[in-house]
Amino acid sequence: MKKIKKGIIIGSLVLMSTIFLGFKSDFFEVAKQMEIYTTLFKELNLYYIDEINPAELTEKAINEMLGELDPYTRYYDEQGVEEVKINSSGEYSGIGAESRYYDKKLVIAEVYEGYSAEEVGIKVGDEIIRIDDIYVSDFNSDQITALLKGVPGSSVKLLVKRQEETLTLDVKREKIIVDPVPHFQMISNEIGYIAFNRFNNKASSSVKAAFVDLKQKGMNKLILDLRGNPGGLLNEAINITNFFVPKNEVVVSTQAKLKKWSEVYKTNFEPIDLDIPIVVLIDGKSASASEIVAGSLQDLDRAVIVGERSFGKGLVQRYRNLTYGTKLKLTISKYYTPSGRNIQELDYTHRDGDDVPVFDKKNRNSFKTKNGRTVYDGGGIAPDIIIEKPAITKSTEALLKSDAIFNFASKFYYQNPSISAPEAFVFEEPQYDAFISFLGQGENNFETKSETKFRKAFDLSAKENLSDGIQSSYQELTKQLESQKLKELNKNKQTIKELLSDEIINRYYFKKGEYQNDIIFSPFIKEAIAVLENENQYRSILNNGNN
Repeated sequence: MKKIKKGIIIGSLVLMSTIFLGFKSDFFEVAKQMEIYTTLFKELNLYYIDEINPAELTEKAINEMLGELDPYTRYYDEQGVEEVKINSSGEYSGIGAESRYYDKKLVIAEVYEGYSAEEVGIKVGDEIIRIDDIYVSDFNSDQITALLKGVPGSSVKLLVKRQEETLTLDVKREKIIVDPVPHFQMISNEIGYIAFNRFNNKASSSVKAAFVDLKQKGMNKLILDLRGNPGGLLNEAINITNFFVPKNEVVVSTQAKLKKWSEVYKTNFEPIDLDIPIVVLIDGKSASASEIVAGSLQDLDRAVIVGERSFGKGLVQRYRNLTYGTKLKLTISKYYTPSGRNIQELDYTHRDGDDVPVFDKKNRNSFKTKNGRTVYDGGGIAPDIIIEKPAITKSTEALLKSDAIFNFASKFYYQNPSISAPEAFVFEEPQYDAFISFLGQGENNFETKSETKFRKAFDLSAKENLSDGIQSSYQELTKQLESQKLKELNKNKQTIKELLSDEIINRYYFKKGEYQNDIIFSPFIKEAIAVLENENQYRSILNNGNN
């Protein structure tokens, strides 16, 4: 069966690359590959000894092919297309909670304040066992989450497992508006703060509304927080930049294979404030449209950038409609900030299997901002003021890929009926020690890659009857690896404590509470405030050291 699947995939790759990407101009070759693919499927359906699922195999072939390009070129089936619409529009009908599907489990990952899920008492960490009459465990796909959506005003009955109890809850579906600005507030008499975490089609209007509200409250300095924002719609990034720079200013340009997709994007309307001092916060998860906003404001010397080097996504995608309600999102161009730099970090053009080279950091090209400051291409947006944090260790990477932090927060929540207000809550050292102990318990004992390979090697030795006499040595080495892994976590203790703090605060005070806590304790925001309160430093940075 593996050989049959491999043959299907190879045939599909050739065909789909010609059909979907449209890079072939040789129409005879297109027709030839289509005919090969069609006849292969015909023979397979007619004569293969077992029943096959052509749709499943074709989708696997498509995804295998696209996986050889870049992680942004993706195929969407009908259900995926609906998710795309939701992400772009920021609206859908549901219960007001975000869920995660894994290992045939559907778990509530976040509850939105003020919606039906909160009103009936659904909690983060609840496992949904049944949706109406459908058991989650009977499905092998995360499409089960679609059953939570439906017509506004309709109800859905959920069987929920919480800790050691089982609950039956009736939840009304309603129109859910995903606000791209989860929090904004005045953080001093002069400084306003706006966080936004996505660029859907409500982003610019939401940012503008928050800005106007804060101006009315006396704001004359602004912190714009783009940390963790993965991007989204290009036009929304241009509109938000336009709030702070003059009309007809170049924000971004694109260069594509097709000339009609190579464009120069300028601001289209009069700005709302050309003078307010701005600090933009970025980190390693600020990507795409976030980098366009940060990069253009930096190139135009309109804001001071504070934080960590951004993700480095200098590629632009566009959706193309396919047959039967499916879509293809494919990379069509590279984008360039006003100074002319492309900040793409990974060089997918020259990838070798799973090995994707990083653009040469030693030979990056230099560019000049409007005021003559030197900036560089490749590797994301480099902040004007860098917040130094220890590099993430492999042990911490493995921890972050596990559910340990999420599970600890659930345990903490049910053991502690209340915590301090968000502005005062601190995840203390004894609580961190309790977390480290928690990691050795059952499913929370996450594995690093070295531990996984070591365990598999021992399992293989047992199958080959080679494990006699090494059992005790294996157990001792396993303990040593475990001990060293936990020591490595201490190198990222502050980062881990911040993540634990956010996860815990969210259980009591929702997403808003996370931001309220961050405003008090984050070194990013403390640095932003310091810069805005020191006018000479702010001006010196933007004027290349010349006041």
